[in-house]
Amino acid sequence: MNKLKVSYAPSVRRLPSYLLIAKQAFEQGDEYLSGTYIASELGLEPIQVRKDLSITGIAGKPKRGYPVKPLVEAIEGYLNWNTRVEAVVVGAGNLGSALSGFPGFKHHGLYIVAAFDDAADKAGKAVYGVPVYPTKDLATRLAELKVETAILTVPPSVAQDVADLLVSKGITAIWNFTNVKLKLPEDVVVQNEDLSSGYAMLSIKCRIRRERLA
Repeated sequence: MNKLKVSYAPSVRRLPSYLLIAKQAFEQGDEYLSGTYIASELGLEPIQVRKDLSITGIAGKPKRGYPVKPLVEAIEGYLNWNTRVEAVVVGAGNLGSALSGFPGFKHHGLYIVAAFDDAADKAGKAVYGVPVYPTKDLATRLAELKVETAILTVPPSVAQDVADLLVSKGITAIWNFTNVKLKLPEDVVVQNEDLSSGYAMLSIKCRIRRERLA
């Protein structure tokens, strides 16, 4: 079963913020961290924080809060961020290159081990230390690398074809940064990231702010 319960999705999106606060508390030497403090830092209600954290299996102590080190471990374990995952980026343009060089991924166990692109001026070079191979070598390289996760940043016109090729060569999880709704087997995990939707939310918030101040 690879489908996340819809009711859990918002909680999962908040967990990284909780983890950041928990890690800061750990670095400061704090032994416990209250849900009320987490809530105040993030503008949430304490009951929401407790509900979100409950999916990780961690339990707080009355009047003390959550033990910090177990809290960090519980969140990382639930998110599978305590396990090394190797991935490839397909499409080494501006976005693909930026993702290849994002240092935060390694803190969460995600390592970009190769990138692929059709552009002749990219193949054979490296982006932030990540080797870039021609897309035509994708099948051969995937067999050598033995990775199961791919980050897709290719043009929409070829997204489905590339995704089909990836799946045929053993990829079981795709982080899709194109605006194409991929049609893949049910046992392939796909996470879609629509950047235009994120910008739409930012634009709406800016418009509401302007109207409020007018």
